[in-house]
Amino acid sequence: MFMIDYKQRNWWYWFLTAGLLTAGVTGYKIGFDLAIGLTVINLIDFVLGERSITAFTVQVRLVVLIYLLVSYPAPMQILFWVPVVGMWARALFGYCLMARTMSLMPWNRQVPFTGELLMKTYFSRPVRGNFMQGLPPLERMAASA
Repeated sequence: MFMIDYKQRNWWYWFLTAGLLTAGVTGYKIGFDLAIGLTVINLIDFVLGERSITAFTVQVRLVVLIYLLVSYPAPMQILFWVPVVGMWARALFGYCLMARTMSLMPWNRQVPFTGELLMKTYFSRPVRGNFMQGLPPLERMAASA
């Protein structure tokens, strides 16, 4: 049930960001600043590691950063609760809603968008590593679509 990968640096990024965002929503506003800064570092680390700005792992981090920046102005800060819950789910259980959502984008999938794909994407069990690796083989998905 728990999927705590404390030996993986990407797990530490999500865990620390979750903690900083939690501090932010509980009244320590500097937590938001630190979470955004850590997310920038996370993004740069993965851009350099992947050597591509279009890599799936980079896309997820970029969209997370954009979401945090949109949530930053005071009237929007209620939106920080979404990544607080999402990052704790990612850090503790390996379930990343953002990665699953990004996998449905047209440039990230090679099968038609169907209700079955939507259900498999959001309701399949978390897997270790990249979410895209946990999807059924494309041939099976294409045949069932």
